[in-house]
Amino acid sequence: MNYLAIKHLHVTAAALSILFFMLRAYWSVTGNSLLQKKSVKIAPHVIDTVLLVAAITLAAMLGPAASQPWVLTKIVLLIAYIGVGTIAIKRGKTPRSRGIAAVIAVLIFFYIVGVALKHHPASWFV
Repeated sequence: MNYLAIKHLHVTAAALSILFFMLRAYWSVTGNSLLQKKSVKIAPHVIDTVLLVAAITLAAMLGPAASQPWVLTKIVLLIAYIGVGTIAIKRGKTPRSRGIAAVIAVLIFFYIVGVALKHHPASWFV
């Protein structure tokens, strides 16, 4: 596969990941039982695995350029996004705390998108 095809796969998986996250976060806040369906529990793992494998493949293709500050920023922010996302979906004790965590997670995600598009750790603020 070439770089552009993998990049498109990565971007598509990222879009699916955030859309499905927002849906699951909404269900978590509203107490919707669909959140407990097996397919709903499995799908994010499949999507996020494709996202991460594509990201690792792109980083390998970039070689030393993959150690650029913007790439490292994306990795750190991804860890933060995952942590806050778990609060939004399951670890938040109240619907309000899950809702606040969901908003923060989405903001982190869009900051990551800015870092990716601008190739700069300051994201949209460059």
